[in-house]
Amino acid sequence: MALSSAKRAGKRFIGHPEHAIPVASSVDWVSQVFVNPTQHIKDYLISLFPILTWITRYNPGWLTGDLIAGLTVGMVVIPQGMSYAVLATLPAEYGLYSSFVGVLIYCFFATSKDVSIGPVAVMSLTVAQVIKHVESRSPGEFDGPQIASVLALITGFIVLGIGLLRIGWLVEFIPAPAVSGFMTGSAISIAAGQVPGLMGISGFDTRAATYKVIINTLKGLPRTRLDAAWGLPGLVGLYLIRLGCIKGGKRYPQRARLFFFISVLRNAFVIIILTLAAWLYCRHRRNDAGRYPIRILLTVPSGFRHIKQPSIDPGLLKAMAPELPVATIILLLEHIAISKSFGRLNGYKINPNQELIAIGVTNTIGSCFGAYPATGSFSRSALKSKSGVRTPAAGIVTAVVVIVALYGLTDAFFWIPTAGLSAVIIHAVADLVASPSQVFSYWRVSPLEFFIWLAAVLVTIFSSIENGIYTSIAASLVLLLIRVARPRGAFLGKVLVREESSEQEREIFLPLTRAGITNPDVKIVPPSPGVIVYRMEESYLYPNASIMNSVLVDYVKENMRRGRDMTNVKLSERPWNDPGPSRGGAAADQVINETKPVLHAVVLDFSTVSHIDTTAIQALIDTRTEIDKWANHPVEFHFATVLSPWIRRALVAGGFGIGISASKSREIAAVVPHREDPNEIPEYEKDDVESGDLKKRASSSLNEKSGYAPLIGTETPFFHVDLAAAVKAAESGIGSA
Repeated sequence: MALSSAKRAGKRFIGHPEHAIPVASSVDWVSQVFVNPTQHIKDYLISLFPILTWITRYNPGWLTGDLIAGLTVGMVVIPQGMSYAVLATLPAEYGLYSSFVGVLIYCFFATSKDVSIGPVAVMSLTVAQVIKHVESRSPGEFDGPQIASVLALITGFIVLGIGLLRIGWLVEFIPAPAVSGFMTGSAISIAAGQVPGLMGISGFDTRAATYKVIINTLKGLPRTRLDAAWGLPGLVGLYLIRLGCIKGGKRYPQRARLFFFISVLRNAFVIIILTLAAWLYCRHRRNDAGRYPIRILLTVPSGFRHIKQPSIDPGLLKAMAPELPVATIILLLEHIAISKSFGRLNGYKINPNQELIAIGVTNTIGSCFGAYPATGSFSRSALKSKSGVRTPAAGIVTAVVVIVALYGLTDAFFWIPTAGLSAVIIHAVADLVASPSQVFSYWRVSPLEFFIWLAAVLVTIFSSIENGIYTSIAASLVLLLIRVARPRGAFLGKVLVREESSEQEREIFLPLTRAGITNPDVKIVPPSPGVIVYRMEESYLYPNASIMNSVLVDYVKENMRRGRDMTNVKLSERPWNDPGPSRGGAAADQVINETKPVLHAVVLDFSTVSHIDTTAIQALIDTRTEIDKWANHPVEFHFATVLSPWIRRALVAGGFGIGISASKSREIAAVVPHREDPNEIPEYEKDDVESGDLKKRASSSLNEKSGYAPLIGTETPFFHVDLAAAVKAAESGIGSA
């Protein structure tokens, strides 16, 4: 009946009858894919440049916040950029190149106003490892800057491709504890590797495994040099300034903003003091070999002296190839984690694919400026956010600050003590170590994920960052596969609850095992004898299909009556894999069997099933076949809350929902084609199919005179809108069977 004529007839509708379709059509899929492709292409191209959505609305009110944030980050990124370049075993100016290109290019492609792109500690250490690996395989063929710039080009191009293809969702397979684990392990590794530089200790490889570096550092303490007189006071000074500003802000709330900016400038302040002290002490103490009493940066070329096209050599690519996966993972993973975090904190949503495009373009272009791989920095992003940044345009201000430093301050950089840069690195990476409360929260939420976090930390410390991140990712994927392949499910019973507001009673369904129910007064009543209610807690897919089959079949064989009286079946006629009771115990077994209920219906709650595949449908068919064989009569299969039309389509293709017996679709995913012989169909199945009793029984329960249109079409009477309706239909069929 059409809706307009139904209204004229005075009928009411729950759901439009035209929408009550049982399955999806293939035309629906085609129309979704190819609907208005021109508009999709246009929207896609515009989305590549998010700056177009806000630059036309830029106003002086935003300018103030961007200027303050840009200048503040610029003051921090200069000493950090040079420090991280030294960590990457590159000349200090390369850190400034990466800082400039990162903050400038990113603002044109960003969907986050807070993230600051540039050199970061973990990526810098990874670059150092890549340089070490390439130099060990091809000694003397390639220098560090060439390796670093080519690494930026290749990893940037890979990440750009991932973003353009819109497959950034792959990052979601790496959970937060795994990211935190390798970040914590990396921070410990970086800090341990910088202690020798802080103390002036030399004579061993600081890029070896962390535990070896710690052991060698302890052994080398007697060899501490004068550099420690700059490194240790610098590190202590950084912490004292920060702690003092935190306490000052709490004690004098009206001056909290002042204390914040004093704390922000602590890196620049400490480096200036240490540089001045190094100049005063070293300017007249140069020996005949041209060396100074402590290690200093020496000459830092002004301007962009190394702008050129990256030199891509096949030999370099071959030597670098094993290190590319981990470098790419760190590049995109750290950035996405940071951008999502600040988007969540500040109330806006980032586009992960667009963020990948942003860092991909940044690194690809940066390689032409001599920059090494750059990604989002947690410390500078937090600083940018707290400084009141309003738009990504703050990056332009930071880029100007870096250019001024590159052209006007390089002479002063000559006297920066490297021990002071080590202090800056240690101070920065300490914030990346997970706090005890955060680690304890992993344990409380998911003990298995806590062990993933712990494994990532330990492998990073005792092996390498590369193995640490691979371990955390592999362990996370294994845990995910286990959860999919070994899903939880429960057989359900009824509980009668009363709603206080309306004084009405209704039925809810809870696990018969009382899982999660601590109140002993709650009585869970099993469904009517002969009815089984089972809830799946995962999608029904090929990894878990056999598990679901075993659970249902085993439960039926244990709790429901066997349809055949095995006392009258000869041993020679019994199947080899189900011989039944022995000849002497058959009578006693039949007495026990008679006490069990006759199975009538199986109700499956699909409310949490979002996907189903061919293997699962075949497993469900096999389950129905085995259960029918055990009961020796057709058993109804009812499905509750089948939300997806594609799941309905798949179930109907398997012969479910429409009252067709198992014999009609015994093989939907046959490995070896099987042609059924009608003579092989058991007699009980023949009778039921020919009479159509199942379909008649389900259809007869529909009230066609109520004036309501069904939410689910009458073509699929065994699909129900909710679990209560499914159980009611299953139980009502017991009396009519």
